[in-house]
Amino acid sequence: MNGLVMVALGGMAGALSRFGVQKIMPQTFLPAATLSVNLLGSFLLGWIVGQGIHGNLYLFAATGYMGAFTTFSTLNVDLVKLINNKQSKPVVVYVISTYIGGLICAAAGLFLGKI
Repeated sequence: MNGLVMVALGGMAGALSRFGVQKIMPQTFLPAATLSVNLLGSFLLGWIVGQGIHGNLYLFAATGYMGAFTTFSTLNVDLVKLINNKQSKPVVVYVISTYIGGLICAAAGLFLGKI
């Protein structure tokens, strides 16, 4: 199957999955849905890479699905909203949770994908 089609199908599935998570997760003092999809996505992408997946399956799962499921732009908009609302503690917690947590999740996924 054409790589473009695989990316498109994966992207559609990933975007719909993220939409579903955002609909079912309650809003807390942090943007919990965005944080959750980004941490889970970091883990899953690490696992996909650790598994050595390539070709059309990689295009579908990593480029398409994970690319649409995770969201850097929403993360940044959420941060700007917290900053504009002068919520300094949630800003710090969100940044640390996202970036440090994302690195840990990606590393864990990569490690587990290799075993």
